[in-house]
Amino acid sequence: MEEQRGRPGPPWRRWVEHGGRGPAWRSVLLVAVFAQVGSGWAAQAQGGRVALDWFARLLLLLGPALLLARRRYPVATVYGVSAVTLVYVAAGYPYGPVFLSVALACFAAVIAGHRWAAWGAVGLLWTGHLLVAHWLYRRLPPTGDGPAPWAQELVVTAWVLAMLALSELVRVRREQWARERSEREAAERRKVDRERLRIARELHDVLAHSISVINVQAGVGLALLDSDPEQARTALTTIKAASKEALGEVRQVLDTLRTPGDAPRTPAPGLDRLPELVEQAAAAGLAVEITAEGEARVLAPGADLAAFRIVQEALTNVVRHSGSRAARVRLTWRPDSLQLRVDDDGPATGGASDGSGNGLVGMRERAAALGGSIEAGQRPDGGYRLGARIPLKAAPLQEDP
Repeated sequence: MEEQRGRPGPPWRRWVEHGGRGPAWRSVLLVAVFAQVGSGWAAQAQGGRVALDWFARLLLLLGPALLLARRRYPVATVYGVSAVTLVYVAAGYPYGPVFLSVALACFAAVIAGHRWAAWGAVGLLWTGHLLVAHWLYRRLPPTGDGPAPWAQELVVTAWVLAMLALSELVRVRREQWARERSEREAAERRKVDRERLRIARELHDVLAHSISVINVQAGVGLALLDSDPEQARTALTTIKAASKEALGEVRQVLDTLRTPGDAPRTPAPGLDRLPELVEQAAAAGLAVEITAEGEARVLAPGADLAAFRIVQEALTNVVRHSGSRAARVRLTWRPDSLQLRVDDDGPATGGASDGSGNGLVGMRERAAALGGSIEAGQRPDGGYRLGARIPLKAAPLQEDP
C-alpha cells in the first residue's frame, strides 16, 4: 500500500533494491569491529586453536577493508576476501566472525550480477577449508591438531548454501522490485500520454470549429464593410460570440491542467447542444439539417462528449473542405449503439478528404476509446459522408502494450 500511495517502502526494502547502497565505510567499520571483538571471544572458547597475534588481527582488518571496493569491483572483492579468509583458516586461528566478510562480499557480487563469480569464490574457499581440515592439518598449525569431524563440515556446508541461497533470493527480489518499478513508471507515462492526447484532441476540436467560423465571418465582414455595414456588423457579432465560446472551452480544458482531478466548472458539451452547433454553422454560411431515428437515450458523459465532437468536427470539415453550403446530420438510435452520419453534396475544395486529416484521426481515436468506429470517404455522386458508431455501453479501455 505504501508503494501504491507513492510513498517509499520500508528502509530494508529500499536498501535491498539499491544493492545495499549507503556509506560503505560505515558497514566496513562495523564488520571490522565485530570481527575483532567476536574473534577474541571465539579464541577463548576454542582453546586448541592458535592464539590471535598481530598477523591474525591484520587479516581480520584486511577482509573488511577489501569490502570498500565491493561496489566498483565486486568480483575482485569476493575472491580477495575469500583468499584472506582461507589464509586465516590455514594459519590455525579460531573460527568465528571472519566469515562475515565473505558473506557480504558474496552478497555484493550476486547483487551486481556476478553470481557465478560469487559461487566460484565461495566454492574455492569451501574446498580449501576441506583440504586444510582433513588432509593438510598435519603440516599446518596448530601443532598436534587432528582432522575436523565430518559433522562440523555439514554445518559449514549448510552455512555456505544458506549464504548463497539468501544472496540469490535477494537478487531475485531486487530484480522483481526493479521490474515492478519500471512497470509503474511506464504506466504513469502512458497515463500522461493519454491525458496529453485527450487535451490535444479537445483543443483541436474546439479551435478548429471556432476558428473556421471566425475565418468565414471575417471574410464576409471585410467584403461587406463598405457596401453593407449592417451585415458586416452581424458578421463581427458572430465572430465575437464564437471567440467567446472558444475561449470558455479552452479555459475549461486548461483548468484541468492546473487542478487535475477537480470537477470542471461547466459541464462538457453533449448532443443537447446540437442546436447551438447548427446556429454556429449557419453563421458560417452552412445550413444544417438534423434528423433522428429511434428512441433517444441518455448517453454516458464520455460518449455524449464524443458524439458532439464528432458532429462538430464533421461540420467543420464541411465548412473548410467542401463547396457545399448544406449538410445533413442523421442520428440513428439502435439497441446497442448510436449511429451518426454527416453528409454533404460536395464538391471538395481542397485539403484532406480521404479520411487522413488530423481531425479525422482525432474522431477515430474518440470512437475507438469507446469501442466504436469511424468511416469516412467520398460518395459516388461526388459528395462526402462520415459515419460513426458509438456503443451505448463503452468497452473497457485497453492498456498500451
